[in-house]
Amino acid sequence: MTHSPQRGGAQQLLCCLFALLLLAGCVSAPRFTTVNTPPHERTTAPSISAHAASGRSVVTEGIASYYAHDFDGKKTANGETYDMYKMTAAHRSLPFGTKVKVTNLDNKRSIIVRINDRGPFKLERLIDLSLAAATQLEMTKVGTARVRLEVQEWGDDEYVKDR
Repeated sequence: MTHSPQRGGAQQLLCCLFALLLLAGCVSAPRFTTVNTPPHERTTAPSISAHAASGRSVVTEGIASYYAHDFDGKKTANGETYDMYKMTAAHRSLPFGTKVKVTNLDNKRSIIVRINDRGPFKLERLIDLSLAAATQLEMTKVGTARVRLEVQEWGDDEYVKDR
């Protein structure tokens, strides 16, 4: 039994298409998404840049968490060494060096933190605070808190060579 050249070519074409479909499934997905994220927690770089350029303040509300011992002494995204006793925070898109007023909506306590890291990595969270900041907001026992963020001063987004 012999195969015709046309049939062999069609089988090769189908095999190639199937291989391409398999490879397409290996393409990486975006790290962050706004799917299932409430609108008030969505903060993207373009909208923040537009606000910064206009000089307008940015106010958002969402859930804050904190990070401490596991990261103390390790490098942050802007190059500094993380110190859990400083008033710093991680945000997905605010420029490094930005100073943000964080208000715990449950007890009305407020602090000012400086953005020096990227995160949080749980999409439902808006900001990760240092231990010092979380302690001042009285949220360390629960671990998270409903907060309002208000940009006080825009940062220069500079990478810092740690001293």
